[in-house]
Amino acid sequence: MSSQLTDKIAAIIEPTIEELGYELVRVQLFNSPRGGPSTLQVMAEADDGTMTVEACAKISRQISVIMDVEDPISSEYVLEVSSPGMDRPLTRIKDFVNYAGHVAKIEMEQAVDQRRRYSGKLMGVEDELILVNVDGEVYKLNFTDVLKAKLVMTDELVAASTSRPS
Repeated sequence: MSSQLTDKIAAIIEPTIEELGYELVRVQLFNSPRGGPSTLQVMAEADDGTMTVEACAKISRQISVIMDVEDPISSEYVLEVSSPGMDRPLTRIKDFVNYAGHVAKIEMEQAVDQRRRYSGKLMGVEDELILVNVDGEVYKLNFTDVLKAKLVMTDELVAASTSRPS
């Protein structure tokens, strides 16, 4: 779906999500493969990376009202509010800092060192460049050129996620 539309939706709903004490992680709009309503997926979390079912419901109720008033989507859609989950998308520069030491898959818009896809251990951020160790070689990737990135489910990630306070 158009990133212009999802950017517009994010701009409309983000202030309300922040007023509720949460951070917007990602907004995506998925077309139904069978011609039914699209799905508007909103991922959010608290500052400490946690999210409850009750918080998702509260955010959903608040942004439903805003979406009804602003009406940025011309067709029928279903609103889905969720946490990013353990194998979360990495959408903000701080995600690459917070999850340093964990394995991620990163896809770039343009090839860097003749490749667009990287899978390796995040090493943090240096001057807006994401550092990722792939098989012993550290690559520096420009955050603004990241097409998509997400954590890879590993035993270490599961252990870190389950030891975090809820």
